[in-house]
Amino acid sequence: MTDYTGSLPRKRMGAGVLFTDGAGRVLLVEPGYKPDWEIPGGSVEADESPLAAAHREVEEELGLRVRAGRVLVVDWVPPRDGRTEGLMMVFDGGVLAPEQAARIALPADELRGWSWCTEAEAGTRLSPLLARRVAAALRARAEGTTAYLEDGQPA
Repeated sequence: MTDYTGSLPRKRMGAGVLFTDGAGRVLLVEPGYKPDWEIPGGSVEADESPLAAAHREVEEELGLRVRAGRVLVVDWVPPRDGRTEGLMMVFDGGVLAPEQAARIALPADELRGWSWCTEAEAGTRLSPLLARRVAAALRARAEGTTAYLEDGQPA
């Protein structure tokens, strides 16, 4: 059997977690290294599952240990700007209780802040691609489904 892993570029894979508050607002974080806001999450590391990455990223970014629920969105993103194609997943973090939100501790070297945002507010703070992904995640949660997207659009 031939091992091709050394000659192929590693595909990007990312995992994020959708948290809302009791009013249905989405938790967004403000990175210090780019203009657009994000949902908690990040890149899946080598030999790490997307769910494990989601848990790790939430702990690193928010200082919270939570157990994410089901997959809300799977989004295939085509290659661009010197990056390989990617697969992005959004897991359901559920409703974050006020006591949990009060314990959020951001890494100062990575994140400037966090905020609860309505879907409309999130649409102005997120990149267009992530805004579409978050909107699909909110719909999937409400409908009890999982959304499959390609570049943030229903396939």
